[in-house]
Amino acid sequence: MHAKITGEHLARSALVYVRQSTMAQVLGNLESQKRQYQLAEAARDTGFAEVRVIDEDLGRSGSGLIARPGFQRLVAEVCAGTVGAVYCIEASRLSRNGRDWHHLIDLCALTGALVVDPEGVYDPRQMNDRLLLGLKGTMSEYELSLLRQRGLAARDAKAKRGELRFTLPPGFCWSEDDRIEMDPDERVRQAIHLIFAKFRELGSGRQVFLWLRAADVHLPVVLRNGALRKIAWRKPAYHSVMQVLHNPVYAGAYAFGRTGNRMAVVEGEARKTSGHHRAIEEWGVLIKSNHEGYIDWQAYEENRVLLGENAHMQKRTARKSGRGGQALLSGMARCARCGRMMRVFYKTGTDLSHRYQCRGDDSHVGAGLCIGAGGGGIDAAVTGQLLEAVSGRAVQAALLAGQQATRAQEVVRLAVEKELDEARYAAELAERRYEHVDPAKRHVARTLEARWNAALERVASVEQKLAALGAELIARPGVDPDVLLRLATDLPSAWNAAGTDARARQRLVRLLIEEVVIDIDQAENAFVLLIHWIGGRHTEVRLARRRTGRFPPGPKRTAADILRKLGGHWPDRELAVTLNRMRCRTEDDETWTTVRVAELRDRLAIPPYDPEAEEEKTVSVDAAAKRLGVCVASVHKLIRAQILPATQILYSAPWKIPLAALETEAVRIGLQEIAARRPRQALDKIADRSMTLPGF
Repeated sequence: MHAKITGEHLARSALVYVRQSTMAQVLGNLESQKRQYQLAEAARDTGFAEVRVIDEDLGRSGSGLIARPGFQRLVAEVCAGTVGAVYCIEASRLSRNGRDWHHLIDLCALTGALVVDPEGVYDPRQMNDRLLLGLKGTMSEYELSLLRQRGLAARDAKAKRGELRFTLPPGFCWSEDDRIEMDPDERVRQAIHLIFAKFRELGSGRQVFLWLRAADVHLPVVLRNGALRKIAWRKPAYHSVMQVLHNPVYAGAYAFGRTGNRMAVVEGEARKTSGHHRAIEEWGVLIKSNHEGYIDWQAYEENRVLLGENAHMQKRTARKSGRGGQALLSGMARCARCGRMMRVFYKTGTDLSHRYQCRGDDSHVGAGLCIGAGGGGIDAAVTGQLLEAVSGRAVQAALLAGQQATRAQEVVRLAVEKELDEARYAAELAERRYEHVDPAKRHVARTLEARWNAALERVASVEQKLAALGAELIARPGVDPDVLLRLATDLPSAWNAAGTDARARQRLVRLLIEEVVIDIDQAENAFVLLIHWIGGRHTEVRLARRRTGRFPPGPKRTAADILRKLGGHWPDRELAVTLNRMRCRTEDDETWTTVRVAELRDRLAIPPYDPEAEEEKTVSVDAAAKRLGVCVASVHKLIRAQILPATQILYSAPWKIPLAALETEAVRIGLQEIAARRPRQALDKIADRSMTLPGF
């Protein structure tokens, strides 16, 4: 027994701390594990009756950037004063940073615990041992930094040459000379080509995912177990589709360092998190045209822009992609006053009109709105310019559309044929395995027979799928080139056809137009539309605004004249609403309120409203709607149909409806007709109704 180990130390427990930095070391460096676990026997041979092993930190780095529950448990037990000695194979196993190392040494000195390794026994209370332990901790920290620096420098140098190997996505594999090449499996290559082709057609990663799901097309997925890499086929997942679209390797580029690490202080300790995406300018290595890709770099850049536009909630001021809806310029209309993208507001009920509105800096209360414009006229003006611009190339576009439609019908069939070839190969392989087994080994034979039957069932399922797809393609009408040419000569009819949905129109607009800047010319009372085309040209279009303030008809009435007519018939609140609706202003050019109406009524000596003075009890439109259980619009409809009697003293004044008229038979029949109307859900079917364009 060593002279520094006293009976007081032996009366306490001994702790053996076991740690390896990575899971690769845990799986591969087994001798290091055995040496660390053998320290427990060495502690028992020394005379410690109680020896405990702490191995919760296997696979955890000692750099201090990740949590180590085992080390925290070690520190807690040392601090409790029940530990006589801490056994470790070397100082680097306890810690790779000076903060944790010196903290442990200080606690050992306070509690009288020893630090023991194969080289000797150290008492932190003695200055020489304390100095030696400090040097060991410093060297351990320096060694880790030096090894990391050398490793990163070698890795980066190899990556800059494009020779650093990493796990390649589906569709690529490493060659014997450290080059990236396409996967020799035709089915894998066809699946990747299909993803990019459908994205160019649909313009949305989610729509590609939904199309693949609907077509029941499986996608390749990389399975990795250590150094082994295997391709498996799975049903489409959204993240799998997006990874293919975002990965620059498919564009023939060697890219390394696309993600980075971030440091954060959590509960007073440094923590490192990885997997944070970097901007393309911050990538560690980017070598374009490094290998053969599925798309070129220009197509990859276009896909990145389109994917960025699809992320509506991330970039508020950038152009957005078309997501359906009646508004043609959704995500493309920009305010000329503040530069923000204008929002789209849809009306409810049967009125499907929409409006472009810029809310300005709505994050600050009282900032106010910028400008607003009705969507119907704006969309019609932009559509007219668009159709005029493409009329010269309409025939070529129609023929190209016919060719794409024909190719789209063959894509799914080819994918299913490749799946059938692979299923038949798997069935043949299962059959050969079953035939080579010894029949006497019944347990093995039954298992192989079950696998063979499962493979045959999969072949039959894929054959049925291919037959059903072939029948569907035969039943589907073909594309008639003559019909396409006739439609090309009549673009407005093709644009306004019922089969052309809103998303298709929006995508067509985005192919030619970058954005539309909307402004208002107050002097001419007109909208000014500045169309920025993709090619860099600009077109200015002026659209006359509707004149407001056109009612009440006839000569303009003053507020005093209106009050003399309506005073005493309605409360002051209704009078204020009526004056504002009739575009009347106060002497200070302010809107009317209940207090201002009362002041003017007192000056004109008009008595206030007395509901008991009316000979015949009447109600307003709002009150009648509540009594009848319908909306205000339905009450107005009954009034226009002369089913519900009502009087109006002045145009735009409130209606007076006799209370007794609500109980008549005619009103009851009218309410039944209102209840028998179509449900509101049926109106959703005409949300993509054809746009009526002037002059077409």
